[in-house]
Amino acid sequence: MRSGEPHSAGGAVMLPVIGLLIVIAAVVSGFSLAGGHVGALVHPSELVTIGGSAIGALVVMSPFSVLRNLLRGVVQSFQGNPFDRETYVELFQLLYQLFRTARRDGLLALEPHLVDPSASPIFQRYPRINSSPLAVEFIRGALRPVMDGAVTPQQLQSLLDSEIRAADEERRAPANIMSRTADSLPGFGIVAAVLGVVVTMTHIGGPVEEIGQKVGAALVGTFLGILLSYGFIAPLAVRMELQGFAETGFLRAIAAAITGFVGELPPKVAVEAARRGLPHDVRPDSDELEQQLKQVDAFHD
Repeated sequence: MRSGEPHSAGGAVMLPVIGLLIVIAAVVSGFSLAGGHVGALVHPSELVTIGGSAIGALVVMSPFSVLRNLLRGVVQSFQGNPFDRETYVELFQLLYQLFRTARRDGLLALEPHLVDPSASPIFQRYPRINSSPLAVEFIRGALRPVMDGAVTPQQLQSLLDSEIRAADEERRAPANIMSRTADSLPGFGIVAAVLGVVVTMTHIGGPVEEIGQKVGAALVGTFLGILLSYGFIAPLAVRMELQGFAETGFLRAIAAAITGFVGELPPKVAVEAARRGLPHDVRPDSDELEQQLKQVDAFHD
């Protein structure tokens, strides 16, 4: 994920945290109900072995660019989906206003808006989109070849599809790395457990209570490796993957609207064509969008 993307509603931010807390509460509660003592699960040495080994393996697997995107993806996963219904409304308003400007004054009228979007009165009206380098650069990259007369509508569709595929592959890499890290954690848990057994064997002549504690600590290593894998890292990898799907859908909506307009669809119809391709949870209602576009008409006329 890229920085500077639109922010999501606060309710979605809490979902990953709530899920992780449920995992912890279920494990701790079940262990306590079975007569266990929570303190017996706390062994920093096991966490250092498992966590450090997993991080080291992740660094070995990942180029720097993937590590950077992975950190951004983790942060974005806890922030929630930035591409919500309100963001799409702003997107369609922006595109509709750009299309109306081009239809009324010609494609060259878009040049000052595309050369410096931060100074464009059109882009400034839509802060969610204007604050997203992802959206702004994709819109610029889609419209400038059209404005220059360098591509046909069919060629533009092919160019945008290629760009979206490349971006999608780039976004999949951090989630794949996270998933492979999750797969490795049970193995590192076994490593920690074996090391615990080695430590236990050096105290084999000690008191039974001491040996029992060390065997328990060794078993905790296996437990933590499995718990971290299936309770934390694997779900986070899936969430990152879903965030990537949301970003890809956002780019496809932009591409659908622009290629529709370039293919001679009226501005409102081009925007409607993009709206219809959205999932229901982020798709603005047709009546709602109609009202929002009327606001653009009132401002534009």
